[in-house]
Amino acid sequence: MDRPSTVERSLREAAPHEIFDVIRSTIEDRHRARAVELLLADYSMTRLQPVEVLPHTRPPVPVHGSAPGRAFGAQQPHCVHDRSASAVTVHLPVSVRGDRLGILSVTLQTAEGQEPAPAVLEDLQECADALAHEVVVVERDTDLFLQARRAERLTLAAEMQWQLLPGRSCARAEYSLGAQLEPAYAIFGDCFDWSASADDLYVTVSNGMGEGIDAALLTNLAINALRNARRAGLSLSDQAFLADQAVYGQHRGSQYLSTLLFRFHLPTGHVEIIDAGSPKVWLVRSGVVEPIELEAQMPLGMFEDTAYASQHFQVEAGDRLLFISDGVYDALSPGGEKYSLRALAASINSTRLLPAAQVPRVMLQELLGHRGSGPATDDSLVMCLDWHGSTAGLDR
Repeated sequence: MDRPSTVERSLREAAPHEIFDVIRSTIEDRHRARAVELLLADYSMTRLQPVEVLPHTRPPVPVHGSAPGRAFGAQQPHCVHDRSASAVTVHLPVSVRGDRLGILSVTLQTAEGQEPAPAVLEDLQECADALAHEVVVVERDTDLFLQARRAERLTLAAEMQWQLLPGRSCARAEYSLGAQLEPAYAIFGDCFDWSASADDLYVTVSNGMGEGIDAALLTNLAINALRNARRAGLSLSDQAFLADQAVYGQHRGSQYLSTLLFRFHLPTGHVEIIDAGSPKVWLVRSGVVEPIELEAQMPLGMFEDTAYASQHFQVEAGDRLLFISDGVYDALSPGGEKYSLRALAASINSTRLLPAAQVPRVMLQELLGHRGSGPATDDSLVMCLDWHGSTAGLDR
């Protein structure tokens, strides 16, 4: 059997729009596969979209209640036998650094009830992993995979927001992160960002005012100002100050955005926080759900030359933090009833056993059940961070 590096080299040498064709041919040649299919999670994370040249594509597969969806949720290979056809279909997660992209489904010839050999499963997963890395790279050069994720057309504001995001989940030994925005195909003001170094994890959650393109432009300005300051090596308070100046300089206080800025010190769990507005933070510790009370400071861009002061917090191994925008708190039922803090706490508690990457989607689905099927009056953001603690032997 070829070494995995052969697969990776073949993918790197392929044209961006042909990488799935390369992996399909490789798997068919190595394992005599009957079929190989790539399914990518759509923007709402509720459907798995087949990758085909549009508009000639097959119907999507629901994440909930399907065999590919089971592999997607568990992030483990899942085998489905078809005894009448003497075949087994292996559904494999296509993920990179904790970011769940989709599923690679491979149908193999097999004796009745026989599982694929461990070496075969290992090789198929290595192919899926190599494909995941390459999908992330080639999205700079082809629209094929971005188009495949769309169950419906994105608004222009939503297009701008999704291109701004770092991903929808990520994982490292010290933490796991997951986030989701709704309505996925028509978001405009809410946004999140994260970046990690050897010692620090920076997390930003923003809730911009306004609607449509204006809100998306405001958020793009603020997030890029924060990134520019962070990449210059500035402190958290200086990052907030410079982003505040950028937004105020552009809008002179007529537009601003509420933002939470965090710096997690990975070796110790010490957290530095700046609360510049309304997104709320909840802590789940030892089964107890409670809000983290912070001293609110001015939103970014509301006034000229606002100085921001950091607050401090300590996370412990096993803690879960949830960052929730006011589009969740202010959501109204068809009868005009606001989504209560009790309902929110119950939703947080009901998802306590789920991994961080799955929590935002489930919580927003519960919110949709309260709000009903009508159009949303505001977009909603949920981010979940599970703190695992410093890795053994690396505490400094």
